[in-house]
Amino acid sequence: MNQPNQNNQNNKSKPDKDQKDKLNTYARFSGIVVQMVVIICVGTFIGLKLDERFPNENNLYTLFFTLGFVIASIVFVIRRIIAASKDS
Repeated sequence: MNQPNQNNQNNKSKPDKDQKDKLNTYARFSGIVVQMVVIICVGTFIGLKLDERFPNENNLYTLFFTLGFVIASIVFVIRRIIAASKDS
């Protein structure tokens, strides 16, 4: 009689583990998105402050720092995704 009961418990734990794995993956990638946004905002902030301090016609500091930090954040995300796929 213990056999069917034990199988029932094993079946219940497997979906819970799958659900935890999905939630962990979701949390990991949500964190990566937040980090990407922060990196881009820091670059934009630096560019804005440099444009205030050293004014120019086209706000080039903001443009170049934002673009540079967007590229840096994409590289960061790609590296994190590769590292996460190696862990799995």
